[in-house]
Amino acid sequence: MTEATTRTLEVEGAVLTYDVRSNDTSPEPTLVLIASPMAASGFVTLASHFADRTVVTYDPRGVERSTRTDGRIESDPVQRSEDVHRIIEAVGVGPVDLFGSSGGAIDGLALVARHPQDVRVLVAHEPPAIPLLPDRAVAEAANRDIHETYLRKGFGAGFAKFLALISHRGELPEDWVDRPDPDPAAFGLPTEDDGSRNDPLLAQSIMGTTSFEPDVDALRRAPTRIVVGVGEESAGELAHRGGEAVAARLGLTPLVFAGGHGGFQGDEYGHPGKPDEFAAKLREVLETA
Repeated sequence: MTEATTRTLEVEGAVLTYDVRSNDTSPEPTLVLIASPMAASGFVTLASHFADRTVVTYDPRGVERSTRTDGRIESDPVQRSEDVHRIIEAVGVGPVDLFGSSGGAIDGLALVARHPQDVRVLVAHEPPAIPLLPDRAVAEAANRDIHETYLRKGFGAGFAKFLALISHRGELPEDWVDRPDPDPAAFGLPTEDDGSRNDPLLAQSIMGTTSFEPDVDALRRAPTRIVVGVGEESAGELAHRGGEAVAARLGLTPLVFAGGHGGFQGDEYGHPGKPDEFAAKLREVLETA
């Protein structure tokens, strides 16, 4: 594998930035690593475990190096899946193996439903598929409340509610949105509003991602092998439950990966998971396809 080469691609409404770590001698399919709203910078450790393949990572539109030209802030999984499709076309390496984390897992499911020829194996790790949950109404209301709190009060107030939601284990109680607001300081978050309203998660992706319902019929018809992953340390959390729900709809057994929701990460954000164990399991999945 070479050092990452950065490229750009102009698409409708955005200029996407992506990185290619090439291995021209590899007989294995190119591995694409995606998340949302996390950018390519979060996949440095995981990519390093696949030096025997060409690896592609990217920044979703409006995140870090990928700029928007349409004047919009919000994005949705269909739009982002089309962006990934265009990158796969530009690199010219399909069908690829694709690992999607969180919102990237949702985007991967949207991609396979729309462009099944693009992906040989999809590993969808902890997709927050709220429409498939038994407590979907409460969870949808909770996400609207997070978004609206961010718009009213800023990042600290909104993100504190987000952290409270994703760390809760089990179904959400009916009175979830009526409970007292969590204190941002308790999470080490700012208590003052800096006035910005362009956060990649709270402004851009939270509503579109969590309200998206995968096209189960299209996924069942696709030739793509789909593996749904969940974290061994995240049982009961919303995204873990979303993964279980997607797997159940597809008639699959979710595969348990090391760590929690970010189990694949190294020290990119100061909260390392178990990347060595995670990468070994991912390799096992891809090599048995």
